[in-house]
Amino acid sequence: MDFEFGPADDAFRADARAWLAARMTRPTTPRTWERLLGRDGWIGIGWAEAGYGNRQARLTQQVVWAEEYARAAAPARVGHIGENLLAPTLIAHGTDEQKARFLPAIARGDELWCQGYSEPGAGSDLAGIRTAAVRDGDMYRIDGQKIWTSLAQDADWCFVLARTEPGSRRHHGLSFLLVPMDQPGRIDVRPIRQMTGTSEFNEVFFDGAEARAGHLVGGEGNGWRVAMSLLGFERGVSTLTQQIGFAEELERVIRVALESGAAGDPVLADRLVCQWAELRTMRFNALRTLGGSEHPDDPGAPSVAKLLWGGWHQRLGELAMAVRGAAAAIGPYDWSRERPYELDALQHLFLFTRADTIYGGSDEIQRNIIAERVLGLPREPR
Repeated sequence: MDFEFGPADDAFRADARAWLAARMTRPTTPRTWERLLGRDGWIGIGWAEAGYGNRQARLTQQVVWAEEYARAAAPARVGHIGENLLAPTLIAHGTDEQKARFLPAIARGDELWCQGYSEPGAGSDLAGIRTAAVRDGDMYRIDGQKIWTSLAQDADWCFVLARTEPGSRRHHGLSFLLVPMDQPGRIDVRPIRQMTGTSEFNEVFFDGAEARAGHLVGGEGNGWRVAMSLLGFERGVSTLTQQIGFAEELERVIRVALESGAAGDPVLADRLVCQWAELRTMRFNALRTLGGSEHPDDPGAPSVAKLLWGGWHQRLGELAMAVRGAAAAIGPYDWSRERPYELDALQHLFLFTRADTIYGGSDEIQRNIIAERVLGLPREPR
């Protein structure tokens, strides 16, 4: 596909840039920001179905919006899980009633979502989950534990992958349920403090939590198919937004290298150039994949993308420490504060990127997917 931006895309870019500039003049809360985006139609512009309050935009314009949003340093989105993961999944697999109930609320920025996939002992190996959901009349009752659940402390709803067929194994007998989070005594959210000092991840405990039978997506026992479809949406246009952030981080590392004189080291200079070239390559690969081209349903494309950016970002964190030298081991501190030692931006980058090759599907799992589903190699013994 010839992925070119035309006059209509330039006009769309000007509109997006002007809107962002006008709305970012005053501080706002995350929820208020989501509702502002929804009010003016900026949520769900890439959805395949219109009529839910969202403006429609073709693929190049979706890329434009993602790039302008990142370049404007707009507030971190707390609604992206509902907009970019659940909504396309409901459009593909949901009933008319489910779409009518949930898509308008997401498009307005009124309801926030989290993802109930990973469990202790079943992270990258998602098929090993043990959270169970038992049908009880027109409800399902859910018991189990999820972990590394982003934004669960703020979410109104959670889409949960649970085992609905007792005794089933692996990807068989799983179902995809939409679960309200406001169930005191039945759902317990516990933040996980990371070595960066932040707590955006959580443990979530379900103790008889309820989900309506009408909120089962894709039919009972078809959860694996729905869940894998959702993971494909996870690595769509948002990948390009992520790369804009990567570019800003790389620019910061280059700036530090120039200021400290580390760029004069030919080895470090070569690593900086390689990081830049690899980031450009990732962008071209993402555009080619989004363009659909020859193999639109290639099961290996999301795995290739994850391997590329996970390793790249982790190497960037290591490079950030290398250009700082010994100074990377220390930072500003104030013993009068509860947390006297605060990480600077590059230290935070390094520590956070330790997880890049694990979360979102570990490198080992991604390589297995490529080997087994794309190359047709024998399955790994289990």
